[in-house]
Amino acid sequence: MLAPTPDTDLDVATTAAAPVPAAPTVRYKRKRLGIGFWVCVAWLALIVGVALLAPLLPLDDPNRTGVGPARMGPFEDGAHVLGTDALGRDMLSRVVAGARVSLAVGFMSIVFGLVLGGLIGLVSGYYRGKLEATLMGLMDALLAFPALIFGLAVITFVARSNANIWHVTLTIGVLSVPSISRIIRASTLTFSQREFVQAARTLGAKDGRILRREILPNVLPPALSFSLIAVAVAIVAEGGLAFLGLSVAPPQPTWGGMINEGRQVLRDAAHVSLVPSFVMLLTVLALNYAGDALSSKLQVREGGV
Repeated sequence: MLAPTPDTDLDVATTAAAPVPAAPTVRYKRKRLGIGFWVCVAWLALIVGVALLAPLLPLDDPNRTGVGPARMGPFEDGAHVLGTDALGRDMLSRVVAGARVSLAVGFMSIVFGLVLGGLIGLVSGYYRGKLEATLMGLMDALLAFPALIFGLAVITFVARSNANIWHVTLTIGVLSVPSISRIIRASTLTFSQREFVQAARTLGAKDGRILRREILPNVLPPALSFSLIAVAVAIVAEGGLAFLGLSVAPPQPTWGGMINEGRQVLRDAAHVSLVPSFVMLLTVLALNYAGDALSSKLQVREGGV
């Protein structure tokens, strides 16, 4: 018998030692949220905390007139850090009281939109067919209708001349349903075709369990990150309605209402409009940045071979 040549031995050893290609994997992007995200979280925590604890804080009555000289600018008096408005009301206490309304409307309206829009998106993305066409047709019709005109119509019809926080919340919540439902429907379409959902169907799991246990936990994180951006839009929408006099009726302060009141004294006391505008700007920017950062953090990508 002939002995194997050295070249043959080398080829066999090389073939045996050749690495086996690894199977593709799915992994999350390891991306840090960054210092900007935590600065935004700190600002939002401050605003929410101050709004919640407002009754316990040593602040003047936001509706009490004459607590200081009228139209006093910020930092002119240690007792009124942000100054006073045209009626001598403390600006700091009014901004805090306005935060209670603006944040409550922003968060509650998006919770309403997330529940109703999430249900519509899950059902239409999972069952497809005529049900999807009907539900998405309704959402498209609602999206095509001008949001401002719809809000004005609902507030005028439902609230008449005495709007309260629930009227405004319901109006903005209904306006948020189409966008949220389309976001969740798109995610549901993706996850409903994944292997773990197909395996659950093969094992005999019912549709309700698949939606609740398999699809919803995967759809919820991107929906929540989008909801932060939606809260920012809702706060701006409430401010716009308040600026037009269609939000919570005076004397309850809101950020949009304070901006509207400051129009009359812009030349002599611009801070009456600028202070609530600046606080609203920072809050909306923080919500948008935090939502974008979380959205990037929760992205999933296919691993290479």
